[in-house]
Amino acid sequence: MSRAELMGLLLAFIARLITGAQGHWKGSPPKAEQRIYFANHQSHLDWVLIWAALPRELRATTRPIAARDYWTSSPFKHWLTREVFNAVYVNRQRTDDQDPLEPLLEALRHGDSLVIFPEGTRSNKGEPQAFKSGLYHLAEQFPQVALIPVWIANVQRVMPKGEVVPVPILCTATFGAPMSLEPGEDKRRFLERARDAVVALRPAGA
Repeated sequence: MSRAELMGLLLAFIARLITGAQGHWKGSPPKAEQRIYFANHQSHLDWVLIWAALPRELRATTRPIAARDYWTSSPFKHWLTREVFNAVYVNRQRTDDQDPLEPLLEALRHGDSLVIFPEGTRSNKGEPQAFKSGLYHLAEQFPQVALIPVWIANVQRVMPKGEVVPVPILCTATFGAPMSLEPGEDKRRFLERARDAVVALRPAGA
């Protein structure tokens, strides 16, 4: 077993130890098929929680999106995201002729699954912000890929603002039924429906 595989097992264990990393599958059991998991976004730990909640055999082909400037800023972060998580790097600063979705499109062409956060930035307001257009364009270009909504609960409380030590909190990732872009559906309607699908998975009282 390689160092990267050992580190992956260790990180999954730590994530479960601190957060519980419980995956609740409602309408979309874990399956070896190409998927785009899209979720609400409240913490740097969001994609780690989804990754840890997946069965081990699905993690190798399920890739998170990572900001290149931040996650390659040190040799360890670069190795971690490249070798352990097999992240798809995106550039936050781009020239006008660069397609921000190209790294994601290339991963999908390769047959990988993705974890994305359509809000584009973290929110601490409880309700997800309006989804940006990237999810629509991915669904339009890859209609055969299952779109799986996910609601992440409590992960923002694991690392409260100003704290440097994680606080053990039971966190969940609730995976909903697959959805797809309907024939003739416009971008605005699709993004509203996708956001509603994520919000509908929120546990009572969360």
